[in-house]
Amino acid sequence: MDQEVAKKGRITIHDVAAAAGVSISTASKALNDTGRMGEKTRERVKRVAREIGFRPNALARGLLSKRSFTIGLLTNDTYGRFTLPVMAGVSEALVDHGVSVFLCAIEDDPALGQIHVDAMLDKQVDGIIASGKRLDRSLPVDLSNLPVPVVYAFTQGPPDSVTLRSDDAQGARLAVEWLVKLGRRRIVHVTGPESFFSVRERAGAYREIAGDEEPVMYGVWSEGWGHEAVAKIWSRSGKKPDAIFCGNDQIARGVIDALRERGIGVPEDVAIVGFDNWEIMAAQTRPPLTSVDMGLKALGREAGLTVLALAEGRPVEAGVRKLPCHIVVRQSA
Repeated sequence: MDQEVAKKGRITIHDVAAAAGVSISTASKALNDTGRMGEKTRERVKRVAREIGFRPNALARGLLSKRSFTIGLLTNDTYGRFTLPVMAGVSEALVDHGVSVFLCAIEDDPALGQIHVDAMLDKQVDGIIASGKRLDRSLPVDLSNLPVPVVYAFTQGPPDSVTLRSDDAQGARLAVEWLVKLGRRRIVHVTGPESFFSVRERAGAYREIAGDEEPVMYGVWSEGWGHEAVAKIWSRSGKKPDAIFCGNDQIARGVIDALRERGIGVPEDVAIVGFDNWEIMAAQTRPPLTSVDMGLKALGREAGLTVLALAEGRPVEAGVRKLPCHIVVRQSA
């Protein structure tokens, strides 16, 4: 790096222009891919900028491009179970594009939601990502007809929106196919409330493979329900299951604890697979829990790149995009 440039502290567009032997106007157009000039000149300016360590100022870029280089992430998942991995993926996708992300938690309060939306628009965000805690509920705030693009991730969007979600049916098939591959034949499905769209999707996929011999056991998202489900299964007559596919990791943990209390070995006697791959839960279960990962970080990355494309005016097809799940094998199955 030129020593005179290095001594000056922050490197500016003036330094780039001087080092490349072009005008400030030419340097600016080259770095922003605007204006007419020879490709060799454009590439030389970019190469010099990299070599001397030039970092464009976000405000200056915004004035040139009419963009703020910020994205708002709006959620009612105040616990962060689903939104935090989504946000990690969004940030990871956008950091290389010089775009910052800020999170606004609205709980289930429409008035608070509107306050945050207005604040985002006042800050002139380039776009908004709406994220929630379930697929079949929309956020309690109207995001239609905004002057910026909106992408929905792990929450319900309007019919003409771009909506990203995990493929629950595919994830459930992974779980049941894994148990079948292990040689398990009597597989029971213990899950959450039937009113949840994701629960019905997973139950349908379970039945496709396991059949209708065992009824799906619907309940609540808790360890207590896992305990109760095991008590119900072991109190009825007939053969007991050699595998249980659980609708989330909390239920799975309750199931494993209840089996241990009965002296039933996991996975020797009964193999267990959970859903969510909530690592703090799955890794601390004894034995550590095999679970289906919904790929929320990957979903966040896709949402980030999609809202960026919309902000830049690139065409994006509306509709629901399902992202694949994957299974994380530990010791419970």
